[in-house]
Amino acid sequence: MLENLMDLIRQNAGSAIINNPEIPNERNEEAVHATGNSIINSLQNALSGGGIKDVLSMFSKGTADANNPVVNQASGNLIDTLKSQFGLGDKQAENVANDVVPKVMDQLAQKTADPADDRFNAQNIFNQLSGGKTSGLNIQALLGKFKAGLDEDGDGDVDMQDLQSLFSGGGSIMDKVKSVFN
Repeated sequence: MLENLMDLIRQNAGSAIINNPEIPNERNEEAVHATGNSIINSLQNALSGGGIKDVLSMFSKGTADANNPVVNQASGNLIDTLKSQFGLGDKQAENVANDVVPKVMDQLAQKTADPADDRFNAQNIFNQLSGGKTSGLNIQALLGKFKAGLDEDGDGDVDMQDLQSLFSGGGSIMDKVKSVFN
């Protein structure tokens, strides 16, 4: 997954990173990797910190817009990195992050939702992001349920109560789902 993500970043890095005079050419690859790390860390933080709804929404819809909290976090992380490690000013760092991160995350979501593109398999992505904790879950089925609408209790959000209602008998399956995100 990491190499495929880096390829997406390189494809979208053009004027924001590669042709940016504020980022020395010898540091372009470092900036690409910083972008990848920002995206991966934001996805991992969302999964472990209660933002699973935002990640599932992104991957089930096959789109990630700039308003998605995970996209915002990844952009913010990249801005901080560009300022501290590359010496970019606030506006310059914001321009780079806002140009690259939303495009890359949107393409990542699209490619993950595309069953014809096996380079971006949702199960593999979630397994890598969770350190293997999701290997026993059928992520594709969970994404399908989320896409169909998981607000089982009608309270306007998707939370653990909604996920729990999907599994009859709760028990070990529910404990496993909960452990993935703790």
